[in-house]
Amino acid sequence: MAKTRLACLLTLLSTHCYFSVLAVVLRTSNDSPWTDEFDRIELSCLIESISTSNPRIEWKKITSEGPSYVYFDKKISGDLENRATIREPATLLITNATRSDTAKYRCEVTAADDQKSFDEIVIDLVVRVKPVVPKCSVPKSVPFGKSAELSCVEEEGFPKSQYQWFKNREEIPDDPKTSLKFFNSSYTLSAETGTLKFIAVRKEDAGEYFCRAKNDAGYAECAPQQMEVYDIDVVGIALGVLVVVVVLLCITVGICCAYKQGYFSSQKQTGNNYKVPAKGDGVDYVRTEDEVGGSGDGSGAAAASRCNPVCVCVCVCVCVCAQGDFRHKSSFVI
Repeated sequence: MAKTRLACLLTLLSTHCYFSVLAVVLRTSNDSPWTDEFDRIELSCLIESISTSNPRIEWKKITSEGPSYVYFDKKISGDLENRATIREPATLLITNATRSDTAKYRCEVTAADDQKSFDEIVIDLVVRVKPVVPKCSVPKSVPFGKSAELSCVEEEGFPKSQYQWFKNREEIPDDPKTSLKFFNSSYTLSAETGTLKFIAVRKEDAGEYFCRAKNDAGYAECAPQQMEVYDIDVVGIALGVLVVVVVLLCITVGICCAYKQGYFSSQKQTGNNYKVPAKGDGVDYVRTEDEVGGSGDGSGAAAASRCNPVCVCVCVCVCVCAQGDFRHKSSFVI
């Protein structure tokens, strides 16, 4: 019985070894490697077993647009050309990684002489990119008790940047209630969007603010910017509004007075625009003394029509206008 069991065990081991030798098997030392931009990175593709002496080795880059060759027919191609080499037997070494290299890579080995002639492994590469200096927006001055929003944006870093805000070189906590210095402040802070919103600013919120964008590759900061908090001059605003109202009232009253006195009428006739009718054949006209006086230099018309507007605007607008009656006198003798 013992000999039978031993024979079965030896048979199973030999069969397993036989199929292992006739099958290509791949493995990797790291299926999720990462590196910083411009550094080197190795995508390991190790052949554990193979019987074919000269297998076909291929590397493909898999993106949303589909797979593309980076190593084919024993040549580096695509965007890794001149930036990568193959380390025997099938490991891909990228010597100068860039952000565009972040993708999935597939190592494929085909062994024609093996019973299991094909195997593949997929490696997920991440190239980390340090953030650049973020764009920060800080209001220069905010009225006391009003809301205010500070923004911080950085779009170059990978993975996506997280944000921190600082006031007077001290980090602002996400929750103001966790710090004695910010306990009385009312704000919301988003580390994902980089937005710092004050619900109602206080005098104590005035200071120098700057933002830091950070990820696994490093961090960058914008230049500090000063934010002032000032009181609203309610009395000054009220006086200003009152002055504007008084000025508008004066203008309105003046215009109404001018209309009533006929200054904007185009039908008004004066002594200067009086014209002597043309003489007919055999007709003589005799002008009266009043007409002779009115047709001279216009003094008669000026005397006939008198208007003395007086507008005084000291919080009150008064318009006095005395208008004389204009009477056109004319006579003729046939």
